[in-house]
Amino acid sequence: MSEQLRSALFVPATRSDRFAKALASGADAVIIDLEDAVEHEAKERARAELSNFSMTHPAASFLVRINDGATAWFEEDLALCRELPNVVGIVLPKTESAEQVYAVVGAGKRVIPLIETARGVQVLDEIASVQGVRRLSFGLLDLMLDLGVTPDTESAAIVLNQVRFQLLLRSRMHGLGAPLDSIYPDFSDPVGLGVAARQACDMGFCGMLCIHPRQIEVIHQAFLPSDQDLDWAQRVMAQVERSGTVAFKQDGRMVDLPVIERARRIVARAGG
Repeated sequence: MSEQLRSALFVPATRSDRFAKALASGADAVIIDLEDAVEHEAKERARAELSNFSMTHPAASFLVRINDGATAWFEEDLALCRELPNVVGIVLPKTESAEQVYAVVGAGKRVIPLIETARGVQVLDEIASVQGVRRLSFGLLDLMLDLGVTPDTESAAIVLNQVRFQLLLRSRMHGLGAPLDSIYPDFSDPVGLGVAARQACDMGFCGMLCIHPRQIEVIHQAFLPSDQDLDWAQRVMAQVERSGTVAFKQDGRMVDLPVIERARRIVARAGG
C-alpha cells in the first residue's frame, strides 16, 4: 500500500477474481469489502475467499471493511482480520462509539472509522481520540439516509460539508492523518468527480474513497497542485533558499512563515 492515500478502492470480498486487478489498479489502497457489497447469505463465502487469497498472495497488503459492531458477522470478520498478516488496516462502518473502535484496535490493526449515522457524528470526538485510529472517513449515502437528507441537492451539500468540517477538526485535534472524503457514487461522471475531488483537496482531505478503477486517475490528478500553484510555491521556496529570510514580498503579497509552509506542502504534494 502506498505511503500516500489519495485513493482507496473498494472491491467486493465475493469477487476474489478482482482482488489482484484492484491491487494493480494504481489505487493507493484497496479495501476488500465484507459489508455492503456482500449479501447476507454470502458472508461466510466472502470470508473464505478473502482467507484463500491472503494465503495464496502473501506479499499482498490491503484494508478490509468488516461488518459493523451491531451485526452477527462482526466477531467473525474481526477474528479473520486478526489472523491475516496481509490486512494492514480495518475500515469500521457505522462507527458509533469508542468502545466499537477499541474492539477493532484489539485485533492489532489500525482503524479507519466510517461515520455514517447521526450518533457517529455526535460522538466523533471520542471516536477520534482512540489510540490506533489511523484517520477518519464517512459514508455519505448512509449518513444522508439516517439524517433524512435528499441526495444531489444544495441542501445535502450544506449538511455534508458541516460533517466534513467536523472530520477535519477532530483529525487535527487528535493528531490523526488528514481524513478521506466519501465516495462519488456516479462512476460514469469523471467531470463531476474531478470537481468533488478538487473541493475535497482544497478542504484539506488527503484523498477519497472510490468504487471503480476508472475513478482513480481522476482523483489523483485532482489532488495534484495546479501548474499555477506549483510555480508560485517553487518560486517561494527558491527565494527562501537563496536569501535565508522568512519574510519577504512576492507577486505584490507578503510572504512569511505560514505562507512558506503552505508553499512547502504544495511542492511536497507535487512530488518535488
